[in-house]
Amino acid sequence: MTLFEELQRRGLIAQMTNPELIEKKLNSERVTFYIGFDATADSLHVGHFLQLMVMRRMQLAGHRPIVLLGTGTTMVGDPTGKTDMRKMLTVEEINYNAERFRQQISKFIDFSDDKALLLKNGDWLMKLNYIEMLRDVGVHFSVNRMLTAESVKSRMERGLSFLEFNYMIMQSYDFLHMFRSDNCTMQLGGDDQWSNIIGGVELVRRVEQKEVCGMTFTLLTTSEGKKMGKTEKGALWLDPNKTSPYEFYQYWRNVDDADVIKCLKLLTFLPIEEIEAMESWEGSQLNRAKEILAFELTKMVHSEEDADKAQEASRALFSVGTDSAHMPTASIGAADFTDNQISVLDLLVKAQLAPSKAEARRLVQQGGVTLDDEKISDIGAMVDKSAFDKGHVILRKGKKSFKKVVVE
Repeated sequence: MTLFEELQRRGLIAQMTNPELIEKKLNSERVTFYIGFDATADSLHVGHFLQLMVMRRMQLAGHRPIVLLGTGTTMVGDPTGKTDMRKMLTVEEINYNAERFRQQISKFIDFSDDKALLLKNGDWLMKLNYIEMLRDVGVHFSVNRMLTAESVKSRMERGLSFLEFNYMIMQSYDFLHMFRSDNCTMQLGGDDQWSNIIGGVELVRRVEQKEVCGMTFTLLTTSEGKKMGKTEKGALWLDPNKTSPYEFYQYWRNVDDADVIKCLKLLTFLPIEEIEAMESWEGSQLNRAKEILAFELTKMVHSEEDADKAQEASRALFSVGTDSAHMPTASIGAADFTDNQISVLDLLVKAQLAPSKAEARRLVQQGGVTLDDEKISDIGAMVDKSAFDKGHVILRKGKKSFKKVVVE
């Protein structure tokens, strides 16, 4: 099976500028391609992870990736998928974020012996002369055509700044620059980047009279079309300090039944035949598939040791009377008790399972709280300090969130 066939079989490919040429190049040449990452945060998230896995798959097949860190384009901000203009970051903030990205990406991409390049578009975009840019690059862009791009159309009613309107031109120039400097002939990205990618492909063709290619990949969405990777705390980050390995594992362990096979195909390196054999799985077998998904992704993003610990803690959650040293833990102090008691509502808040007592009250009323496997239905319930004599209590919110609470 060729690389192109596997990308198709896994459902990764969304759109291509020239399918026949792309298939030929991927199967018979060493292609230098790039994917861009704007440095808008201090960590990559799971949406980036799919792109990293594509990049890694391409590299393992013998192609050369360029990881382009958007230290220049981040100064402007991509309007794609945004209802308002992005927060303007300082140069220092952008450079810090880019360095964090570099550290994280190096875990997945091999940069030794010219196997991959890591570039920053600020190195050339920040040096451009405005008039020259208009004459040499802007002349090749039709405003009418740009207005049809989904990233622009979706913002027209709320307002699109001239700053953001330039984003497509800047990203397109990146492709032209790397075509000239590094023989980059293909740009890849999420399917929401299609308009930007088309802009770059057409700019290279017009300026250099050369055929280059663009290909987008399936966005990571649920079966209902909603973006995956959103948690109660926000994005599902790759940084363990922002999303712990346990939280990362639990997210994938709890994906919907309808999404687990797709996620295995898109995000893991398990043989496609092995995944396709799981398509007939039902019931408890699907739970096994979710464990496999969660373990494989946690192992890649964090480590096998972290994956083992997270899996042990997750299994312990569903085993009555079972404890694990790796369960997420919250601490309370002696001062939190009044007459050797603490209310369940206070305990939920202090364990960070509820943001407020009002939310804690709602959880109890809805029957979503258990303490040491005993359902709590009384909003006035008190927990005696003696309940901690065994060293802890296990407090659960619903089926997916829990804490081992200890007294310091």
